[in-house]
Amino acid sequence: MTDSTRRPGFSRRDLLAGLGAAAAGTIAAGAGALPAASVSSWDMSTDVLVAGSGAAGASAAIEARRAGAEVLVIESLPRFGGSSAMSAGVVYAGGGTALQRALGVEDSVEDMFRFISGAGGAHPPLDKIRLYCEQSSAHFDWLVEQGVPYAPQLAGAMTVPMAGESLYFSGCELAWPARELARPAPRGHVPVAAGMTGGRVLMEALLARVKALGATLQADVAGQRLVVAGDGRVLGMEVTVAGERRTIRARRGIVLASGGFIHNREMVRKYAPELYDCAVPWGNVGDQGMGINMGIAVGAAALRMHQGFAIVPMYPPESVLSGIVVNAVGQRFVAEDTYYGVLGDAIAYHQQGRAWLVTDQRSKPPALQDNFVQVAQGNTIGDLADQLGFPKGALQETVAYYNRHALNGEDPLFRKRPGLLRPVQGPPYRAWDLSVKNSFVPAHTFGGLQTGLDGEVINSFGEVIPGLYAAGRNSAGLPGAPYIASGLSVGDATFFGRRAGLAAAGPQAGKKAAAGGRAL
Repeated sequence: MTDSTRRPGFSRRDLLAGLGAAAAGTIAAGAGALPAASVSSWDMSTDVLVAGSGAAGASAAIEARRAGAEVLVIESLPRFGGSSAMSAGVVYAGGGTALQRALGVEDSVEDMFRFISGAGGAHPPLDKIRLYCEQSSAHFDWLVEQGVPYAPQLAGAMTVPMAGESLYFSGCELAWPARELARPAPRGHVPVAAGMTGGRVLMEALLARVKALGATLQADVAGQRLVVAGDGRVLGMEVTVAGERRTIRARRGIVLASGGFIHNREMVRKYAPELYDCAVPWGNVGDQGMGINMGIAVGAAALRMHQGFAIVPMYPPESVLSGIVVNAVGQRFVAEDTYYGVLGDAIAYHQQGRAWLVTDQRSKPPALQDNFVQVAQGNTIGDLADQLGFPKGALQETVAYYNRHALNGEDPLFRKRPGLLRPVQGPPYRAWDLSVKNSFVPAHTFGGLQTGLDGEVINSFGEVIPGLYAAGRNSAGLPGAPYIASGLSVGDATFFGRRAGLAAAGPQAGKKAAAGGRAL
């Protein structure tokens, strides 16, 4: 079909502008936005307004301030830090970072690119992946410059290090088929922290830098609607403060960085139904999707809204991975030794949320674990099959096939690593419920607004919405389904948050950055 309004130098935005200010404001803004003509005066003004104080928002604020812009960061909750502060703070970085080099780890940009682009879902954002991989080492240096602490210690386990190590295999790099796509390398960079508090340490450093640079942070300020001019440019935001409506003008640009939507249950049901039944909505309570909805209301395209992670934490200990995972018809469907985000995706998205772990005496989970419950036990595999109601003979065939090849050190279906590959034999046999409803399965959303390499928000016609940027889980970035490695989300948020903040500060800011030699 031919669009009769299209001709060289003439865009849909030009058409709207020609219809008159009032009418154009209505068409461009939509019912969920606020036409600029209705704002008689602004309650507050700044150069760059950042909505959200997590890793993306803080990184955007840092770069915008370093570029000379006045910056206001608003947070809907009483505390700053967002979901990033609740995470382990892992940043997926590689290609030869300073920490990798210090530990003698060999890695390359091409290996990192092949892994991220090939191990996940179909049609990933190759331009973003390529840029992230090429500048990953410099981005890690930037994190160190902001005061994020790392230690030159390498961890050997598959889980987030607990003993002060800062580098580990944070994803499915060692599992098949990923290990055949690219040379595996540990790329999970973890701040030095006690236990699982790396996210708190990360955000303390970034927020301290935001304050030191002179940005203003205001808590308990919730974004409601974007204010849009007649030509479609985003001029500001309507917010609520103590229950009252206020307007904030952004002279240069707005960065939406207010997280995903896992705690907006109706949005999850609508856009990501596979995640709706997962037992543990994982993220800050502020992950209500407001940034995404504000962007959609001004015409932004939203991508991959059904995607997210569903994590099934079978390990530690890794000995449980010597068991097998089966579906409702008693068949294996995934490599048990893969990253638990890949396992969770396989269960939530491809097995109707149902699966079981079958173990023998040597591979049973520890007695005190409470991630999943035992639902069957017997002296034979047939006993388990009867108790679980599997099709006659199906589980027995699965185990017999697996054991026959495992005795020879082979796994023809999923090529489990030798250290975890052995026959399932030795009663009592047990089955453990891995269903997303009944076991500990944290879930988080990854869908968001379509953005360019500099965080510019793009509408459904492929055009940039002037004055509007997005980063972190307000945007559709590097992470998707399946989630292949811890740290891709925080890495994406910090890296593209930086770019969004710099772009929002304006063309002059970009010139300053180029003069300063920053690799962005």
